[in-house]
Amino acid sequence: MYLDNNSTTPLDPRVREVMLPWLGERWGNASSVHRFGQAARDAVEGARAEVAALVGGRAEEIVFTSSGTEANNALLWHVVRSASFDCHLVVSALEHPSLRVLAAELADLGVETTLVDPSPDGRVDPDAVRAALRGNTRLVCLMSANNEIGTLQPVAEVAEVCRDAEVALHCDAVQSLGKVAVDVGQLGADTLTLAAHKFHGPLGAAALWVRSGVDFRAWLLGGGQERRRRASTENIAALIGFGETARLARLELDERHASLALLRDRFEAGLGAIADTVVHCAGSPRLPHTSHVAFQGVEGEALTIRLDLAGFAVSTGSACASGVVEPSPTLIAMGVSAPEALASLRISFGKTNTIGEVDAFLDALPGEVEALRRLAPALSR
Repeated sequence: MYLDNNSTTPLDPRVREVMLPWLGERWGNASSVHRFGQAARDAVEGARAEVAALVGGRAEEIVFTSSGTEANNALLWHVVRSASFDCHLVVSALEHPSLRVLAAELADLGVETTLVDPSPDGRVDPDAVRAALRGNTRLVCLMSANNEIGTLQPVAEVAEVCRDAEVALHCDAVQSLGKVAVDVGQLGADTLTLAAHKFHGPLGAAALWVRSGVDFRAWLLGGGQERRRRASTENIAALIGFGETARLARLELDERHASLALLRDRFEAGLGAIADTVVHCAGSPRLPHTSHVAFQGVEGEALTIRLDLAGFAVSTGSACASGVVEPSPTLIAMGVSAPEALASLRISFGKTNTIGEVDAFLDALPGEVEALRRLAPALSR
């Protein structure tokens, strides 16, 4: 039973169907002028239009990439290179490592970064962003929804702060896409990162949306693909899959939101059977499918392993380095204690999950938690 959809999602069979011809009987380099190449070009441009339509943008504003990480890295490198590395960045502590870690690495090249912690409700305060701005701030990074705790961020309000200060705003919208409405006109960001595999599309297909008139210099150099904004021969099948994923999500968004929220709410209502359980940010605006739960007195990594052996795939926000499990930086930034952070699991539902699966998980979960709680005192003796 797969309950880790914030990590990646199963491919929609309808998406697979439109991809299959381009993995066999159809092929072509989209940069070639012959009929094979032009057929591939037409297919890629059709996908580009669908991805743009999902976020309310224009096709020419979409730069296809191989991943959200590449899109985030390309945008950040563009900003600091344009400033000759003499600039300041404001990055929320909630950001994906592809932004947060790279920003930290850029310190060696003279780029200063201010990390803005979220409030205990898991959201970044626009006033905290305003206070972090400096005269040489060139970019603010604020994701639309956090991938661990699922909290929706006040991107539109932060966009106003950035406009007043004449600072660019980048928004990683990877986790929101296909679950809640993402509209570039309403968000007000200058650039957006998008990816297909988080909402039942293929791995290896992503994009950077760049608002018309916003400067963007390619990071990957070579050919003239993506209007000279990203050199590399296109992954035709994956991009076509991305386009179909976007089309289906646009048509089914309201239905998906409602069904995902039903699954999450049923799961969280059933947690009352387990004592000493905390649902993080339960009162905050959240993605409809994400639940982040701490089971006090339990090690999250151990519970994840037990659940996997019992047939349930979930995840933790902890990072294991050199054999030492560290608490989630996101939870620590929110003020959650290290023991509580280490006792936490992320459960994320997808459109293939069912009420029956939620109930089966709720039947199994209390016994696994209790088994670890009984074991913990024994190990401490």
